[in-house]
Amino acid sequence: MSTSQTLDAHGVESGTGGSSPGRRGRTRMTGRQKKNLRTGLLFISPWMIGVAVFVIYPLIYSFAISLTQYSGMQTPTFIGLQNYVSAFTDPLVRTAVGNTLYYMLIAVPVGLVVALLLALAMNRNVREVALYRTLLYLPSLIPAFAMSFIFIVFVNPQFGIINRFLSLFGAPDTNLLGEPSTAKLVMILMAQLGAGNAALIYLAGLRNIPATLYEAARVDGAGRMRQFLSITLPLLTPTILFNLITGVSGAMMVFTEAYIMTNGGPDNATLFYMLYLYRNAFSYGQLGFASALAVLLFLFGMVLAGLIFWLSRRFVNYDVSAG
Repeated sequence: MSTSQTLDAHGVESGTGGSSPGRRGRTRMTGRQKKNLRTGLLFISPWMIGVAVFVIYPLIYSFAISLTQYSGMQTPTFIGLQNYVSAFTDPLVRTAVGNTLYYMLIAVPVGLVVALLLALAMNRNVREVALYRTLLYLPSLIPAFAMSFIFIVFVNPQFGIINRFLSLFGAPDTNLLGEPSTAKLVMILMAQLGAGNAALIYLAGLRNIPATLYEAARVDGAGRMRQFLSITLPLLTPTILFNLITGVSGAMMVFTEAYIMTNGGPDNATLFYMLYLYRNAFSYGQLGFASALAVLLFLFGMVLAGLIFWLSRRFVNYDVSAG
């Protein structure tokens, strides 16, 4: 080694006189590292291609189409931001947004509670727990379109099981899907039958809580409710956050139930945002306007997700020792 070179603290040979400052901290990849990088890129290439083709390209194309008047049959005509102006002035858009927010603000919190109760039941240490888990999860396997037809029978004003149950308390037979005040509530009730998916995620979170924390709490004289409030709930907050995000995402895109059960009625009471977007795209032939609605939904979803993650810093606890 020449006297003009020294060995730095990391054992890397560097020049004292002529090397540029920008090259000192730069390390070169070895042949093995390059091979590992190529292998990793090869393995994730299907995912990268899928995201590019089915996510990034549709987003860019939708934004481009949203700036045009386009029915899908003729050449798009550029109209600038006119579709966005129409979206903010269309009264049906406001109705659809209101219905969707109403559904979201009720169905999501209720779904989180129902799923948590199911998970607590699934977590019981009893001999038949495997059977109970299966029975509680099975309704969530029924597709939304099939469940919609089932619920049409359930709420039938003449022979529906729900009306029969309400009649035990003196309630008259009512067409629940035919009343604006109850149609959305029927769909919110139906959504709870799919709580099995979130319940399984809750169950995984419950099983991940160390049993020693409960043992220490019992030694200190804490009852079941105190253990739930001080141990279970705080340590489940990351799982609650995940189910909250997925629940909000699903509520923003509610479509099948309204399309099959009421087609947006009665009196636009179940005209959800996705249903109105669908109508503009495939019934009215206004693909440009529908694309503008899709872009606005995407932006609203991003802002809402960011807000939820920002607020989560106040209540989400990742420290197992806390609580």
